[in-house]
Amino acid sequence: MPQHKGFCRSVRTIVGTLALAGLAVGTGAAGASAAEDGTTSYVALGDSMASGPLIPDITGPVACGRSTHNYPHELAERLGASLRDVTCSGAASKHMTEKQSLSLLDIPMGSAPPQFDALRPDTDLVTLTIGGNDTGLVGIAQKCTTLDPNATPCKEKYNEGGVDQVGQRIAEFAPKLGVVLDSIHQRSPHARVIVTGYGLYIKPGGCWPLQPVLPVDADFLQGSVDRMNAVIAEQSAAHGAEYIDLATPSKGHDSCQAPSDKWVEGYVPTAAAAPLHPNRNGEANYAAIIGAHLQGS
Repeated sequence: MPQHKGFCRSVRTIVGTLALAGLAVGTGAAGASAAEDGTTSYVALGDSMASGPLIPDITGPVACGRSTHNYPHELAERLGASLRDVTCSGAASKHMTEKQSLSLLDIPMGSAPPQFDALRPDTDLVTLTIGGNDTGLVGIAQKCTTLDPNATPCKEKYNEGGVDQVGQRIAEFAPKLGVVLDSIHQRSPHARVIVTGYGLYIKPGGCWPLQPVLPVDADFLQGSVDRMNAVIAEQSAAHGAEYIDLATPSKGHDSCQAPSDKWVEGYVPTAAAAPLHPNRNGEANYAAIIGAHLQGS
């Protein structure tokens, strides 16, 4: 199946080059675990959907791609909360309790400590966005690109022999998330725990060749995200956390839309953001959605 591997390599090059050359490094945003004046103590955990890679400005380890305009920062400002943001690009559920090796353009960049190190007994609020790297969905999306309208659909590769490989990965992730949520409650027993799903990345049927995935693969990819979101919602309900749906309110803001309307970028970004990730507009809207939920309940 022709998949234009050079295109995928160019996407990764865009990410690394912009991260090294184009973004200012901030001073860090971690506050004390509990503010003495009673301010809400907020810890943000998660992967690149939460960290906001390539959205200016970057704070903390450059390879984590942690933006000062990601949804945790926007939410903290909205709530007037004291923030410890330890989100990091590439994080999986295991990196809640294990250190994460970091690299950029295949250059080792040290490591990030376990994200749970940020949790305290008196933490008031925790947000978590995790699962994309456990299930490998970004990598799958990168492998599904094609500029050939007659190419064999990528979907078939992940269902060879009647085995639903993506479904297996999502099913394997479910108990891992349950353990993560139970552990958050153990470390921060008084915290309100908010778990987000992932947004709408591509509309039904896609928009080939603007986004270079065939219509059937566009539905396969977003359908896989939706299935992962359903598992995240189920595990959240079963483990004392609150689930926030970000896909439904993202309708009309996927990567097929005009630059001013997009909340997520496509394979070639039109704004300062990583390919296949939220842009600043998306992160701000995610914060607004989460904030409305918190302030309305």
